[in-house]
Amino acid sequence: MIKEILEIILESAEGTFLEVGVFVGAVLLIFGYINYKESGKFVEKIQDSKRWQPIIGALMGLSPGCGGAIFVMPLFIKNTVSFGTVIATLISTMGDSAFVIISKMPFHYILVSIISFITAVITGYIVDYFKIGEKLKLNIKRMSVEKQKEVHKKYNHNKQKTVCLDINECNTQTIAHIGHEEGDEVDIALHHNSKGHQDIGIGYKATHNLYKVFWFLISIGLLLGIMLLMQVDINNLYIPNLGMVIGVIGTVFSIVFTIFSKKFISDDTHEESEIKVMSLKETLIHNAIETAFVITWVFVAYLVYEFAIFALGGANHAAGEEKLMEFMVKTKFLTVIIGSIIGLIPGCGPQVIFVTLFTRGMVPFSALLANAISQDGDALFPLLAMDKKSSLWATVITTIPALIIGLIAYAIETTLFAGI
Repeated sequence: MIKEILEIILESAEGTFLEVGVFVGAVLLIFGYINYKESGKFVEKIQDSKRWQPIIGALMGLSPGCGGAIFVMPLFIKNTVSFGTVIATLISTMGDSAFVIISKMPFHYILVSIISFITAVITGYIVDYFKIGEKLKLNIKRMSVEKQKEVHKKYNHNKQKTVCLDINECNTQTIAHIGHEEGDEVDIALHHNSKGHQDIGIGYKATHNLYKVFWFLISIGLLLGIMLLMQVDINNLYIPNLGMVIGVIGTVFSIVFTIFSKKFISDDTHEESEIKVMSLKETLIHNAIETAFVITWVFVAYLVYEFAIFALGGANHAAGEEKLMEFMVKTKFLTVIIGSIIGLIPGCGPQVIFVTLFTRGMVPFSALLANAISQDGDALFPLLAMDKKSSLWATVITTIPALIIGLIAYAIETTLFAGI
């Protein structure tokens, strides 16, 4: 029994890193660089285009990860975008779970993105047309400029100055804000009253020095991962069990990296998103943290799946999979509702698990779609920190189209594709 359990853990670690993690890292680097170059420009466009705001918001949410969506939330507090734009952005975002499905099932990612985008734009315009934000009386309590200055003076800015020195790109010892200014209500709420950048301590020093080691492991793993796709037995090369060794080391390193970064449910804050846009080095560091975060949760999902099969089959893998399929046939309708409910949870960790289980065949496409539309990723946290009422209603409203579209997709799955 102990031997079988150990094998499950080691094989799950190998599969997590080489089958998913290394490809997530590669995709994250690409989109991280695009985000580094373009995020500020998108924010300028959305502020200047009132008529097209829900469309631009949906496009920002559509970008993998939470960086684009995170920047939209403070704009609502600043009254420069509509509540419909917030809804459109949250509906279209898949957070970090997008990277998992891109790496494993790119066609499904494209399909989910198209449906989510259309749903987001339509819902966003409906919310604005019927002035739902006004009817819900989402009036943000504002501080006077004098009060803002008084509150801002009381905060310690040493952490921000240390970060700026590390970046070597801060001219005024302040982080270059996007969509708001230093000392305003957004700055006070997101950079002082809530968790901002990682504390300057052992964890900060570890992540900011070991990120090169992490990307080195990802590079080696990516070569092995590509060989796996080409059906090469990477555990039977010149170095015996090379795939297992690199896979286990990569997954363990990712878990340790995640612990150092203190990212367990969410992996990105508004302040960190701003810092990434300021510095390519910080982009590499925080993308390493984000990749490690995703790998950690994928590993958890793999363990959940494998141990479920192990338990259901009484240590017989084939019997376990058969029982699981029987269970899936009976509960498909419920998984759509479950996917929508899980989407209500802020942060990316639970969402990564749900999407990973989809890639393992444990949930149907309709449930994935419902979860993708419902979930808000890390983007909800800035809104939650600034105005709880708005964030609550945003969560409720995004769940309605998630259930509708998910159930329609389920009906299509069970009628048109039954027996295929």
